[in-house]
Amino acid sequence: MSKFVNVRLLGIAAALSLSVAHGADSVVVEMHLVAAEGVGEAIGTVTATQRPYGTLLTPSLNKLTPGVHGFHVHENPDCRAKEKDGNPVPGLAAGGHYDPTGAGSHQGPFGEGHLGDLPALVVDAEGNAAAPVLAPRIRVADLRGRALMIHGGGDNYSDMPEKLGGGGARMACGVVE
Repeated sequence: MSKFVNVRLLGIAAALSLSVAHGADSVVVEMHLVAAEGVGEAIGTVTATQRPYGTLLTPSLNKLTPGVHGFHVHENPDCRAKEKDGNPVPGLAAGGHYDPTGAGSHQGPFGEGHLGDLPALVVDAEGNAAAPVLAPRIRVADLRGRALMIHGGGDNYSDMPEKLGGGGARMACGVVE
């Protein structure tokens, strides 16, 4: 074999090992519906993969309400209901939006607010979500030990006129391990 072929084969082997190493920078999150009674039926997965410009979140979900939904990283790895004012609230054990810098504001995935603010999730007329979204400010490592949350309403990436983008009730959740 010529030196050129050997070098080329080494380059291909290095590229393959790099691809395998990037596999460590991904995680598959099983998502479940949430209710006052607790964590419910599995509805699919979201695969989070580290990319050069952020984290690519690829949903493979079903049984959701059609439309645009708020999508966030929440601070606790727990999707259970929790009591608030004497009433069980679905998914409340996940805590609030992941905000390690203490920004204290909801500015969407491109702003300087909560790090857990992700691009909105789009669900088709049949209740399926499959369109990937890119979250430029968060890394896969930041997701570990947290929860992914899908809210019942959309997200305007602001605290006005409603706090946290107006996403409303928590409808589905998955713990990131």
